[in-house]
Amino acid sequence: MTDKRKLGTLCVQEGWKPKTGESRVLPIYQSTTFKYDNTQQMADLFDLKASGYFYTRLQNPTNDFVANKIAALEGGVAAMLTSSGQAASFYSIFNICEAGDHFISSSTIYGGTYNLFAVTMKKLGIEVTFVDPDASEEEIGKAFRPNTKAVFGETIANPVLNVLDIEKFARIAHSHGVPLIVDNTFPTPINCRPFDFGADIVIHSTTKYMDGHATAVGGVIVDSGNFDWDAHADKFPGMTQPDPSYHGLAYSKAFGKAAFITKATAQLMRDFGSIQSPQNAFLLNLGLETLHLRVPRHCENALTVAQYLEENPEVAWVNYSGLKSSPYYELAQKQFTNGRSCGVVTFGIKGGRERSIKFMDSLNLTCIVTHVADARTCVLHPASHTHRQLTDEQLIEAGVRPDLIRYSVGIEDVEDIINDLETGFKAL
Repeated sequence: MTDKRKLGTLCVQEGWKPKTGESRVLPIYQSTTFKYDNTQQMADLFDLKASGYFYTRLQNPTNDFVANKIAALEGGVAAMLTSSGQAASFYSIFNICEAGDHFISSSTIYGGTYNLFAVTMKKLGIEVTFVDPDASEEEIGKAFRPNTKAVFGETIANPVLNVLDIEKFARIAHSHGVPLIVDNTFPTPINCRPFDFGADIVIHSTTKYMDGHATAVGGVIVDSGNFDWDAHADKFPGMTQPDPSYHGLAYSKAFGKAAFITKATAQLMRDFGSIQSPQNAFLLNLGLETLHLRVPRHCENALTVAQYLEENPEVAWVNYSGLKSSPYYELAQKQFTNGRSCGVVTFGIKGGRERSIKFMDSLNLTCIVTHVADARTCVLHPASHTHRQLTDEQLIEAGVRPDLIRYSVGIEDVEDIINDLETGFKAL
């Protein structure tokens, strides 16, 4: 963390720090290019010998101020905004993997990420092995190969809500000399900071709670600076060996703890250009300023909803780690602030898939949208929507039941949310 200030203060104050006479509100640097006085100044930027901005496809001041805020919230050393959470997932792996490499991922991850890893990255020559996140360390360890370069998991899996044992996965990854990458979208750093439990790199879909208002798609990668690339130099030549596109510069030698983010910016953002727009970064910052206020309200409402559902005779099952009946309750108490996880609850209706769909279609306050984790309560049927491209076997592997309803509890008055649920049940 930047200093001893609490997370709430960092949400409001970190990042943009205006000097005398400057805008108190974070400026939007809505410019593609930046001016310099002479050729050498620009040359030094292109050689990574100086810091600064020359083209927004790589970096932009507005983005960097917001990225610095998120890095402070997560306790990291550096961060990079991306155009979406999917871009953050891709960059976090592709920054250390290349054709012929392999990585390991928890099987219970967001459907879009599953497709990215299993289908698209395979076309690039990078293979993934999916493992049951609740399996033993010995069982997960069998998935490693000599060319394994990373381990990936979601703190709280979307949509099945399994809670990742971060310390267990960090031990496994580090015993094989590779970093642990964790998607911390659902808890946010307000509820969980994965670096405290041994994770090395954290990503977010900032589209969700960080933005909080469904206004701007975005993502972020945060590096802890703790993984020692040079200690495993043979495994990570892209990080430790000379980069011919920058006159033989070696990132781990030149940038130390900032090596991962510098390489992601200088190589991947340069070549793929999935930059978050400055306007979206500005909107993201507005969301971050109230993150510490909204997240506890989401969780408070979600626990009330989960308890209500657990007692409803029409409900077949409920999954929320805040419930004492949850198999993840003790782990949630350990990893999450005050045991809070997120505002998302999953459940199924007795009678299966068709009754679950009828229930959803009967709701009024709650909207059916592909989004999740913003101020408004919303609902989704993953098997019909986000995970529609997966086969039945892949759905089972991802832990997505046919009747699973993903219910994202907003920050409205919880009595109105409960009343809306009762409307759905009456329609059955």
